[in-house]
Amino acid sequence: MTLETKTDILIAVFITALVAASLLGTKITTFLGVSVSVGIFAYPLTFLMTDIIEEVHGKEKSKNLIKAGFVSLAILLFLTWLSRILPPAGRYEHNDSYLIVFGTSLRIIFASLIAFLLSQSHDVWAFNFWKIKTQGHFLWLRNNASTWVSQFIDTTIFMFIAFYNISPKFDAMFIFTLIIPYWLFKIIFAALDTPFVYLGVKWLKKSKA
Repeated sequence: MTLETKTDILIAVFITALVAASLLGTKITTFLGVSVSVGIFAYPLTFLMTDIIEEVHGKEKSKNLIKAGFVSLAILLFLTWLSRILPPAGRYEHNDSYLIVFGTSLRIIFASLIAFLLSQSHDVWAFNFWKIKTQGHFLWLRNNASTWVSQFIDTTIFMFIAFYNISPKFDAMFIFTLIIPYWLFKIIFAALDTPFVYLGVKWLKKSKA
């Protein structure tokens, strides 16, 4: 398998995880006793993919990946809006449920769009910053140091745009009680994905050599 093919596979995983987190994130589940969006299981994959691609291809390739992700979310936002406003066929009986589910998704997709652009841009910058500081060593440090801060930026921006004032309960203080456990989960996922960063980099470099 060529380097280009392997890179395309990682890009496909990146886009899939990004879209899945946005569309599926309206459902809340309980994980280790904490209520979390199911999107939390998909979104960390995007940081994993950008770190692998940046390590092998460099910062500019990761920037292009972010642009592609932004475009995909923008298209998803437009298509979701269009799907909601189109009148249902007479035999379609679930339009009310459809509007409820994807009405919430509209705000979540918009929140994801803004949070994604800012957090991923920081992640690429931070990963490159630490790569220069460590002279290309300590991949585990670069992966985690960049992701920890980026995930906090992402979680904070996303939570406020997606959920602030959706009901009186969701004031600023309550939003922060949601941000902290979400962010801690993402830090754990970032630590757990470190071996996969090494594996992904090794997998790509085999074709590059």
